[in-house]
Amino acid sequence: MPNSEDTIEQLKACRSIAEPTARLACYDREVGEVIAATEDGSLQVVDKADVEETKRGLFGFSLPKIKLFGGEDGEMNELETTITKARREGRESWIFTTQEGSVWRIAETKMGWKPPKAGQTVVFKKAAMGSYFIRVNGQTGVKGRRIE
Repeated sequence: MPNSEDTIEQLKACRSIAEPTARLACYDREVGEVIAATEDGSLQVVDKADVEETKRGLFGFSLPKIKLFGGEDGEMNELETTITKARREGRESWIFTTQEGSVWRIAETKMGWKPPKAGQTVVFKKAAMGSYFIRVNGQTGVKGRRIE
């Protein structure tokens, strides 16, 4: 079976056939290929909302540069979400979970920084070397990492 781009290109090529019967036969043949490919699992159709949900759930992990995630142009550099659980670990370390199910650790906090609580908004922004600036409930950002 040709790859998904070839399949779609062959389907698009049917538009250029002037004779109606031949054009319909082309569409029937190519749509049949698309249906067969989706049924055997070699072609998956995903809507934009599913892709965005997946990207949100994987935010903080290194993702492969594939078209499903938008390549480099579609890479998320910032995410705003909600904290669902938070707990202290050690003197200054905090572990919290977001509504997407991702688990993050803040290892060091700043003077006057207020700990995260369930229901608060959290904004993640990419920083250097796999870390993120994490701004909890509008406070000054602190560095942290995704751990799960």
